[in-house]
Amino acid sequence: MSEPIRVLVTGAAGQIAYSLLYSIGNGSVFGKDQPVILVLLDITPMMGVLDGVLMELQDCALPLLKDVIATDKEDIAFKDLDVAILVGSMPRRDGMERKDLLKANVKIFKCQGAALEKYAKKSVKVIVVGNPANTNCLTAAKSAPSIPKENFSCLTRLDHNRAKAQIALKLGVTSDDVKNVIIWGNHSSTQYPDVSHAKVKLQGKEVGVYDALKDDSWLKGEFITTVQQRGAAVIKARKLSSAMSAAKAICDHVRDIWFGTPEGEFVSMGIISDGNSYGVPDDLLYSFPVTIKNKTWKIVEGLTINDFSREKMDLTAKELAEEKETAFEFLSSA
Repeated sequence: MSEPIRVLVTGAAGQIAYSLLYSIGNGSVFGKDQPVILVLLDITPMMGVLDGVLMELQDCALPLLKDVIATDKEDIAFKDLDVAILVGSMPRRDGMERKDLLKANVKIFKCQGAALEKYAKKSVKVIVVGNPANTNCLTAAKSAPSIPKENFSCLTRLDHNRAKAQIALKLGVTSDDVKNVIIWGNHSSTQYPDVSHAKVKLQGKEVGVYDALKDDSWLKGEFITTVQQRGAAVIKARKLSSAMSAAKAICDHVRDIWFGTPEGEFVSMGIISDGNSYGVPDDLLYSFPVTIKNKTWKIVEGLTINDFSREKMDLTAKELAEEKETAFEFLSSA
């Protein structure tokens, strides 16, 4: 057995964490021979609920779970971390402008970035889930200057999985038969789900999704809006936001960082845009197609971008630049 790794989950009393913690504890994220120390952080008023989660994790009797620490203190939570999964954030309430949401979250992620800087290992991998995820992630990264920017990523894997599932449903295949969809940009309704480079396995042969579907108007219309607005559709139906699917996407994202992506496949994640070849401005946290090897991501190069894609990619970059500007105004005054 190897040494245990320390994994932090924030917002640990919330519903995404409730779907996530079991998968981390049972070895399906970091492997069946990797012991884990789980650190659960939430705000003080949630500590009662968190105690219940702690009891349940103990009652799962998971052999890989070496310890579970439940706390409301950052100095305990962020100490010596190998992985930080930042799920907790201020949710958007009725009548709240995106600007108000940004202001509240800039404060939270500035503090958490500073705590990472002060207490965590410099090799820590940080995954931001709490919305607005891209800008929260950028804020955390800026607040932890001695941790490499490349160690920070935000979750667009849920959108990626949603896109795969929509194609699979349309073609009557399993989502495993669909690969290399791309989510470009922001984890918001401006994100661009792009299948112009995606492949699907039909009768044992790999075919481009556009060729397989022969339905360009659906792919350029309803498919995109379905993926963009899926989160809102789940809330409308369930009266709660996506939890099971978000937890599954976090597991996929972290597992790929840990073990790498399969040969010939790429996945989507929000990462620092510095030096990309797709004309996205530097210093944004933007979702790109990436391959991962030795816990290091690399943007997939050389994909042709048509005019339709270009317009959509620029639109979501513009939104991210505006969000960043707003957030950094708050940051300088915070």
